[in-house]
Amino acid sequence: MLLCIDCGNTNTVFSIWDGNAFLSTWRMETNHKRTADEYFVWLSGLMRLHEITGKITETIISSTVPRVVFNLRVLCNRYFDCRPMVVGKPECALPVAPRVDEGTTVGPDRLVNAVAGFDRHGGDIVVVDFGTATTFDVVARDGAYIGGVIAPGVNLSLEALHQSAAALPHVDISKPQAVIGTNTVACIQSGVFWGYIGLVEGIVRQIRVERDRPMKVIATGGLAPLFDQGFDLFDKVEEDLTMHGLRLLNDYNKGLTA
Repeated sequence: MLLCIDCGNTNTVFSIWDGNAFLSTWRMETNHKRTADEYFVWLSGLMRLHEITGKITETIISSTVPRVVFNLRVLCNRYFDCRPMVVGKPECALPVAPRVDEGTTVGPDRLVNAVAGFDRHGGDIVVVDFGTATTFDVVARDGAYIGGVIAPGVNLSLEALHQSAAALPHVDISKPQAVIGTNTVACIQSGVFWGYIGLVEGIVRQIRVERDRPMKVIATGGLAPLFDQGFDLFDKVEEDLTMHGLRLLNDYNKGLTA
């Protein structure tokens, strides 16, 4: 069985692939102080709860938080007796090399999403990932990651507004009933929700102009379904896109050493 780990700035997601399907997916808050022992106690408890009894023999990690990788490596080595593959490191090859400025380090999560998006939808796509940051990743016709856009994430914007304006409360994002809010919470929700609708529409439009060709738009991330409510922003919402990409990369690199 394969353990896929996607460590983002806010949450770390663990998913187990048995060769045919993902058995379960769990998430916990990202914390660089968490030890390998703590990860294992938490993870093994969930595996027992879900009656997952097979032995994990392979692991792959994608992490945008470098300080977390060490303890995740120790988790894999100590408790699963396997050396993890880490996306972005030399041991993890990509099917097609990114075409970006020399010296640029591309986030591992963006590379993984590009691989997964290309596998499911072919080239000439834009992957919009609603995470801590809202990212737009452009994948060329041959599957190469060729750049993109980084904008503040939805929850990050809400938190910044609350922290910087003493009179404004913290609110949870949701689709407002109307554009014009009649109370403070509704005004904030409308500004953020419709603001991000406009952000996605505008950036995708400019990408299509620059590429001068049709581009499919694939959305992923926890908030993707919220913005997929009849607005025709996306061709497809793929909630498991990153995990699918990690599995593909693990298989690809196994094939290189076979």
